[in-house]
Parts: sequence; structure tokens; C-alpha cells
Amino acid sequence: MKVIADFTIVPVGAGVSLSPYVAACERVLRDAGLKIQLHANGTNLEGEWDAVFAAVKRCHEVVHRMGAPRIFTAMKIGTRVDRDQTMEEKIASVEKQLSGEKEGGIRDE
Repeated sequence: MKVIADFTIVPVGAGVSLSPYVAACERVLRDAGLKIQLHANGTNLEGEWDAVFAAVKRCHEVVHRMGAPRIFTAMKIGTRVDRDQTMEEKIASVEKQLSGEKEGGIRDE
């Protein structure tokens, strides 16, 4: 089953700067062959269910090995069985709706 997930990993007790941990996790996700999109508060992932969750597990292993004693992870997960849908298609659908709006969010008719 294909999944699109929003994934945020937070090493706890690892200091203030978390970018080295995030970068290490991004490498794991790239090596897993997933479609990924880094954003300011996490990463969007797209791939098969087992591959996505195996990569998240691997991120935990790598970040712990880097010295983080605890990790907090938040995930939002979406699946569809009626058709395949990509992250880009989801964004394009919202942008299409926005293109028909006037200022203030009122739709142009």
C-alpha cells in the first residue's frame, strides 16, 4: 500500500541545534529511495508502507547512535485505495482552488 506521510523527528536531550540529526535522517530517507520533501518542521515522505516505516525505524537507530538518548517522533499518514496520488498532485489540487479565489478567500464565480 502506498502512503504519504509527514514525519518530524525530535532528538530529546541532544542540545539546541538539531540540524546534524535531521541531516543524518534525511540521508537515511534518500538512501531508502523514498520520494522526500524537507520542510521547515519536518519531511514529507512518499512510498510503499513498509519502506516508509522501515526508513523511519532506521532514522531512529541512526539518531540514537549519534548520541540522542530519547527521540520524539510525530507522523501524519494518509493512504488511498481508489487511485494513486502523489504529493505534487495534492498540492496542485489546493493551488487550483486558490487560483479561482479573490482577495479574502471568496471564490470567483
